[in-house]
Amino acid sequence: MPEKSSVSTPATPRTRARRSRAVWAATVLVAAAVTATALVVTGGSDSGSRPDHSRSEATAEPVPGDSAPAGPDLARREADDPLAVGPVDAPVVMIEYSDFQCPFCGRFARETKQELLRTHVEKGVLRIEWRNFPIFGEESERAARAAWAAGRQGAFWEFHDRLYAEPRERNTGEFTQTELVAHAKAAGVADLTRFREDMESDQARQAVDRDRAEGYTLGVTSTPAFLVNGTPILGAQPTDAFDKAIRDALTRSGSEAK
Repeated sequence: MPEKSSVSTPATPRTRARRSRAVWAATVLVAAAVTATALVVTGGSDSGSRPDHSRSEATAEPVPGDSAPAGPDLARREADDPLAVGPVDAPVVMIEYSDFQCPFCGRFARETKQELLRTHVEKGVLRIEWRNFPIFGEESERAARAAWAAGRQGAFWEFHDRLYAEPRERNTGEFTQTELVAHAKAAGVADLTRFREDMESDQARQAVDRDRAEGYTLGVTSTPAFLVNGTPILGAQPTDAFDKAIRDALTRSGSEAK
C-alpha cells in the first residue's frame, strides 16, 4: 500500500481568507468574553423582546486599541453610499453596527459621534460607515428599513439624528410606520409615498439582512459595536477610546493626523 504523503495541500486564497476571518472572529469573541465582567448591562424590558440570536447592548471600560488583531477590511468605500459620511479615501474607516432602539447607540450618536465628526471627519481623517444591526424585535427591523429608505432619498443622516434625538422606551410603538413616516417628513424626505414603498420592499429587507449577516460573521452580538480599520471596539466607549483607536490606525497606515 502506498504511503500517504506528509505534504499538505496548499490552501487556496479563498480558503485562507475564510480561515483568517474565522480566526479573527473567534479572537474577538474571546476578547469580548474577557471584558464581560466590566460590562454594565441595561435593565428594563429586554427579556423576550429581541431575537434568540441577540444578546444585549452594553457599555464597558475602554478597550485598548491593541486588544485584538485587526480583522478583514470590510470598508465599502462607495462614493455614493448614503449610509456613510466622510471622504471615500480617508485613511481611517470606522464601521458602526447599531440598532435604533439601543439606548447606548443613541448616547453615542448624540455625544461621541458629534465629537468624532468635528475632530476627525471634517478634517478628512475619518470616514464612518453605518451598518444596520437590528436585534430588538420588529420595531428595530422597521426602523432599520426606514433608515435605508430615507437614505434612498439622501436623508439617512437627518433621519438617523431624529430617531436618536432623545432616549426612547423600547418596543412601545414609537417606531410604527406612521411614526417613521412623520420622522421622514421632518428629516426632509421629499417623496413619502416612495419612502413607504421602499421601507416595505424586499430590497430594504435584503440590505438590512446583509449588514446584520456581516456583523454576525464577525462575532458581533451586542450594540453598539465598531471596527476602526478592522480593530474592534465594543460598547459605547468614551470619546478618548475612539480618539486613541483612530490615532493608532493612522500610525499603522503611515498617515498623520491633520
